[in-house]
Amino acid sequence: MEQKTILKLSICIITNYPGLLTLDAESSLAPKLKFLKSRGASTSELTEILSKVPKILRIKKDKTLSRYYDFVKEIVQSDKSSNFQVSLPLPHGPNKIRNVFALRQLGMPQDLLFPLLVSQSGTVHGKVRFEESLKKVLEMGFDPTTSKFVQALRMLYQMSEKTIQEKVDVYKRLGLSGEDVWEMFKKWPTFMTNSEKKITQTFETFSKCGLVEEEILSAFKKFPQCIGASEHNCVDTFLGLGFSKDEVAVIFKRLPLCVSYSAELVKRKTEFVVKEMNWPLQAVVSFPAVLGLSMEKRVVPRCNVIKALMSKGLLGSDEPPPVGSALACTDELFLRRYVRKHDDDEELVAELMGILRGSRAS
Repeated sequence: MEQKTILKLSICIITNYPGLLTLDAESSLAPKLKFLKSRGASTSELTEILSKVPKILRIKKDKTLSRYYDFVKEIVQSDKSSNFQVSLPLPHGPNKIRNVFALRQLGMPQDLLFPLLVSQSGTVHGKVRFEESLKKVLEMGFDPTTSKFVQALRMLYQMSEKTIQEKVDVYKRLGLSGEDVWEMFKKWPTFMTNSEKKITQTFETFSKCGLVEEEILSAFKKFPQCIGASEHNCVDTFLGLGFSKDEVAVIFKRLPLCVSYSAELVKRKTEFVVKEMNWPLQAVVSFPAVLGLSMEKRVVPRCNVIKALMSKGLLGSDEPPPVGSALACTDELFLRRYVRKHDDDEELVAELMGILRGSRAS
């Protein structure tokens, strides 16, 4: 295989699975690509198959690699022809084929199905446990076409009934009901893996910033993902930026996910809002969601447009508009509010669109 072809394939595959960057292209990837090529695979076929399930390139034995490759290939081809007949031997073969077929029949897309096939978690290895876990996930109403379905299936498959009950009991001791816990599971399945220490730490963090028990439990129910990602010193981070304890409490009540934001992120975004845009700290208190917005895709481009309009005296004030007005609205509303209202000046509109798209620095 030509070096250029290997490079092209590698880039395509690594884009979908950055973990392959840890493998040496010459000593690890190239031999496997050459091996698959020697079995008659075309470059286009390799690109299609390996871009869908690049993890199989981590398989060390050629024989096992070829089996997985052929299995994936048959599924891809059968999806095009609506014909599915596989008799290829695989590790845990009968179970894997049956379970993958069951998920496929439920409508699970290839980009979710194939990672399960080669996953080390063993989610599709078993028979009885897989069937029980799948039944529970379906009864809870998870959509088989979503990643959340896979997360839920994996959690229920990997965790014993005893472990699950122990997790539920931890939340019950905090004041939640069993139904609350399972509703949280539906929103964020992986929250069930949180340790008792992590759960308690998050509870104490919310309590430290002034939330009462009822407010903390409400935050848990609305945003279960914040439990596992909570930053231990997040309250100190906000206080260090000049927020009062009461303001921190308001921020956390309005956006519990703030508990999961890193100190670096909070500092960078808060300082941008205050120093670059001259918004007061109160702007963050009023609209804490700004801390969760993308700096590159939303905050900076929109703020650059606002600054350009202010420099031309087109906002009718020396002060920037409310942070929510500039950053909370949809793209369409922002354009209508700050760009298209100047449609009579084509040159200005072009300039503002250029700034918004990042083609010109402010």
